Amino acid sequence: MLLQPLWTLLRGHSSLLRSPVFPVVFSLSIYLSFCLPFMLLDLLSSRWALARRYKLQPQSSFSWASMWSCLALTLYNHLVFIFPLTLMHWYLKPVHLPKEAPPLPHLLAQVLVCLLLFDFQSFIWHLLHHRVPWLYRHFHKVHHTYDSTSALTTEYSGAVETLSLGFFAAANPVLLGCHPLTELAFFLLNIYLSVEDHCGYDLPWATHRLVPLGLYGGARHHDLHHLKSKYNYAPYFTHWDWLAGTLCRQHD
Repeated sequence: MLLQPLWTLLRGHSSLLRSPVFPVVFSLSIYLSFCLPFMLLDLLSSRWALARRYKLQPQSSFSWASMWSCLALTLYNHLVFIFPLTLMHWYLKPVHLPKEAPPLPHLLAQVLVCLLLFDFQSFIWHLLHHRVPWLYRHFHKVHHTYDSTSALTTEYSGAVETLSLGFFAAANPVLLGCHPLTELAFFLLNIYLSVEDHCGYDLPWATHRLVPLGLYGGARHHDLHHLKSKYNYAPYFTHWDWLAGTLCRQHD
């Protein structure tokens, strides 16, 4: 089994994996690690033409004030809202770490299904919060504070939005009966794709360039949503927006 050595290594740190603080530390550290390269690009883009060339909104500029504001809200949401919930979940349902790793094809298939489910759930949630003014004003407006996307705006959202999307992400592997390693793989991929969606750059190796037939929206797709809030509600794939008539592919 290809994944067994990796899973055996991780199980050697079972006390960490079973810790009530692990989900929050894992989520924050992975999120900030994925944000860091794009933050460096933001710093360089004002002086380096090559970096600015790939910027989706070249007129936007890096601001230390916005960076600290985004970071502060992310930390606040994790410590005040997410951590108490993970603590309660740890108490009610202790982590089970099976001895055997999942087969690689099984892991990949379940990660894809989790991603497709999350994309659908987020699309419905997002569409409702733009179509119902009360929901937008009270729960989603915070996320649209910034018209131009940057990596740290990924989690710049209110508590209800953070918890709702976090619930979708956490519930899908449970519903599918995923192995803990599959859960970790899905969380890693989901966090990366969310950050890439908001990074503000259309890079040559971006995910939407790797997935054929325009099936994946990516950073360009989501940046258009922040510019034109009536379009592109799905976080990743384009099929739901295409079916709903809310797909937009081009900047003006």
